Amino acid sequence: MNWDQLERLVTTPGISGREERIRAVVTEELKGLVDEIEVDALGNVFGIRRGERPRVMLSAHMDSIGFLVKHIDDNGFLRISPVGGFDPRTLVSQHVLVLGKKDYVGLLGPSSKPIHILDEQERKKAPSLEDMFIDVMVPAEEVKANISVGDPVSLHQEPIATERAFTSPYLDDRLGVFVLLQALARADETACEIYAAVTVQEEVGLRGAATGAFGIEPDIGVALDITIAGDLPGADQSQQVSELGKGVAIKVMDSSSISDPRLVDKLRKLADDNGIPHQLEILPRGGTDAGGMQQARSGVPVVTVSMPTRYVHTVNEMALAADVEASIDLLARFLAGAHEIDLRR
Repeated sequence: MNWDQLERLVTTPGISGREERIRAVVTEELKGLVDEIEVDALGNVFGIRRGERPRVMLSAHMDSIGFLVKHIDDNGFLRISPVGGFDPRTLVSQHVLVLGKKDYVGLLGPSSKPIHILDEQERKKAPSLEDMFIDVMVPAEEVKANISVGDPVSLHQEPIATERAFTSPYLDDRLGVFVLLQALARADETACEIYAAVTVQEEVGLRGAATGAFGIEPDIGVALDITIAGDLPGADQSQQVSELGKGVAIKVMDSSSISDPRLVDKLRKLADDNGIPHQLEILPRGGTDAGGMQQARSGVPVVTVSMPTRYVHTVNEMALAADVEASIDLLARFLAGAHEIDLRR
């Protein structure tokens, strides 16, 4: 595991629509892995490795969920509008990073009385996003001079890694970007044409993948994303989607796409033949860039390679190194032999 690269990816801000900082990091990381690098009008980054057909589009999104500042009150407290999906219960007393004229670490919390003076009914009230505000810990005059309505806000927490596991905000989907980069490095001799797309605005509607695939016209699309590991206390085993420690997840279906069964079978056979631990995945709600690619132009056969992850869309997203290694290994082997795939038959 290249921990330094993964840490750069998960600690660089880049909410949907404001991906400029993470785009610069991704562009630098792609150098030496591809023949050309392009950036389109929407902000997608394409690492192009020239070769023969089929043309394979890999897609991992660089954008993350976050907020935009929507109001600054007279005391310098910020009100926010969400960009992407959140569970408000996980946001109370978290740190955020406000990207104004300069960066400010802020404290995120609900607008209510301190717990010491709440009555019983008030204590039972669940927090809502509309109640949330940010305190950036500086005088109101400084806030108003350096922060404006529309400035982006990211979740902010230091990643933690052990030999077995790691936790951080924004494994969704910087972990997919990491797998893409590592698989390209490992599959250094490929014959197919590869468009490694690191896309924008996935969290708000798979927009980057849709426009990117329209321009690329791929023969095959492979999305790289995290998926829910529901192997937790109190969870129904029949609804856990995936499980940590069982290897890479090969997606059969989610609410945005149905994977091409020929590609699912190809990945399963590769995994079986090479002893790569794997599991099949059906995600009842939520989607990946595969949904954007699948509907481009006259249609694209797609599949998603997923990394099982606990606590998705919180500051404590967590995955296992072994599952990530299995994902890299499977994708690299797929790319090495993709020139032999012909889905026209």
